[in-house]
Amino acid sequence: MVDKKNFGFAELEQWLNERRVTEIECLVPDLTGVARGKILPREKFTEDRGMRLPEAIVAIGVTGEFPEEGPYYDVIHATDRDMHLRPDPSTVRIVPWATDPTAQVIHDCFDRNGQLIPYAPRSVLRRICDLYAAEGWSPVVAPELEFYLIERNSDPNTPLRPPRGRSGRAETSRQAYSIDAVNEFDPLFEDIYAYCEQMELNVDTLIHEVGAGQMEINFFHDHPLGLADEVFFFKRTIRETALRHEMYATFMAKPMAGEPGSAMHVHQSVVDTASGRNIFSNPDGTPSKEFYWYIGGLQKYTPAAMALFAPYVNSYRRLARSTAAPINIQWGTDNRTVGIRSPVATPAARRIENRVIGADANPYVALAATLACGYLGIKNRIDPTPECKGDAYLSEYQLPRSLSEALGWLADEKDLHDVLGREFVTVYSEVKEIEHDEFMKVISPWEREHLLLHV
Repeated sequence: MVDKKNFGFAELEQWLNERRVTEIECLVPDLTGVARGKILPREKFTEDRGMRLPEAIVAIGVTGEFPEEGPYYDVIHATDRDMHLRPDPSTVRIVPWATDPTAQVIHDCFDRNGQLIPYAPRSVLRRICDLYAAEGWSPVVAPELEFYLIERNSDPNTPLRPPRGRSGRAETSRQAYSIDAVNEFDPLFEDIYAYCEQMELNVDTLIHEVGAGQMEINFFHDHPLGLADEVFFFKRTIRETALRHEMYATFMAKPMAGEPGSAMHVHQSVVDTASGRNIFSNPDGTPSKEFYWYIGGLQKYTPAAMALFAPYVNSYRRLARSTAAPINIQWGTDNRTVGIRSPVATPAARRIENRVIGADANPYVALAATLACGYLGIKNRIDPTPECKGDAYLSEYQLPRSLSEALGWLADEKDLHDVLGREFVTVYSEVKEIEHDEFMKVISPWEREHLLLHV
């Protein structure tokens, strides 16, 4: 595996030459995590060193809509100006499913004055990492990403079902951690691992999760920006691979009624950059004040950050009592009923797991938000509540129950605006309001079934 962390354009050109790349997918992740951009011939990519796109391209909703008026245009120019995209050479990956030798490179977004576009997801995560760097800290994260394999379904009105495996049968019961259930999809996962190896993705363990057709992939711990890039690439990869095996892969938070939702659990710790010491542990191995303050920050600010952790109307279906998803911000050691878990670990590996984040969250936004909550906790020395040592599902809900409610909580939490950037929060919130309005125009089968003749 080539270490690309210090890649410049000279190293990038050599890498492309060695693989005889003829086309480049120039990518920028938008607010939903969708890959926007252009496909350029190798010669034009080398000559231009970037491209231009309208400012609003990274700031549109999952339906492709954007606001027609309002605070959105206090940030984005109504004249639809260009932003200038510059490739990050360290992100270059091969596109293993392409017919011709093709590479993909993630780009950062800049304005005409050379400043990062503040509402671009990658810019927001860079901003948070810079806050840590200014304190002499290096955040470390390790995502665990859940997803469902489902039968191909082109009709959005038809409920989703698990796909058929090698046996010709679909799962009808839950097969948590079953090796044989994973082996049902051996051809698919062989291709996924082969593609991940070609793309040099830092994936670790694959397991079968609780739901029928639900899987989980774990990533090795690393710097947040690099891992957000890897999650972004991985989502593209697994969707493409699943299609080639006549099925879909979905990262919806709650794709099927009666089955658990899908999360992106994020393990996180903070290292002192100079010494390499995990600041969550004292020299004698006991938990440090920073460890508890970080938890305190997650507890205080996670409810207001829920629109970032659970970004769609569907996201809130996952967060239900006793469904392997948290309903509050209790914390505990080795306790999977809480929203904030401290796994059993050595002092050097002491970490905190945020279990609230959904698989549907934009990885850049979600990592920026959870790190922002912990940062504020340490800076403001916020003490956590007493540790929950029992079943947290017996406690009350402490999280918003809908996207609309979550957006209201985010609007009121000015500390998050300060660290994430007011421009980002404004643009993000306005886009989510549009998505919520679009959803409210749709009448669900439940409403027709229970209200049509009964009210």
